[in-house]
Amino acid sequence: MTARQHINNVPGLFAVFEEKSMAVVRWQDWDGHGLEHCECREDSEGLVLEGVVAGTRHGLYGGDYRVRTDAAFRTREVYLRYVGGAVLHVEADGEGNWRDVVRDRSLDFLAGCLDVDIGITPATNTLPIKRLKLDMNESRDITVAYIPLPDQIDGEFLPQRAEQRYTCLIPSRRYRYEGLFRSFTAELEIDKDSLVTDYPDTFRRVSTVAPSG
Repeated sequence: MTARQHINNVPGLFAVFEEKSMAVVRWQDWDGHGLEHCECREDSEGLVLEGVVAGTRHGLYGGDYRVRTDAAFRTREVYLRYVGGAVLHVEADGEGNWRDVVRDRSLDFLAGCLDVDIGITPATNTLPIKRLKLDMNESRDITVAYIPLPDQIDGEFLPQRAEQRYTCLIPSRRYRYEGLFRSFTAELEIDKDSLVTDYPDTFRRVSTVAPSG
């Protein structure tokens, strides 16, 4: 299947379920040039993140993404397309088994991963925060399916296995994120919905629309 054929099939990719709007947020790259518009919706079936990004980190790029979780906030489906570039569409069963939908094959190297981390957005930091439910000063090491920025893609456009750590500093307010696979640390400020408000040197929130229902 070509990328164009896959894009044409996108409307039927995700199962439809009743969703209650939770929040609409916008983030900028830390330097103030890039912009992301993201809608986060949640109901008893899980969470859906959907966004459009015009980014400036590691060069100029545009992309759109959609992520679906189950009720336990385990990632079940991810779609990402870079403008003028490749398409990624993967599914997971919530037990750590992943499948490349575009090429119709299993992704055994992602075995055990329950979360996705999309490099162009802070939206996916919400997923392990909500799933892990850490107490104050509690830490957890996790392995995620990391989706690289355009200039980080080496060969096929697929997620990469990556080790991370989350530590709860102030419940429902501040977490320490450590990208163990790249020796990176940041303290993330979040709101009551576990969406990032401040990601030092990387992203900052510029607007929020309150829940509509």
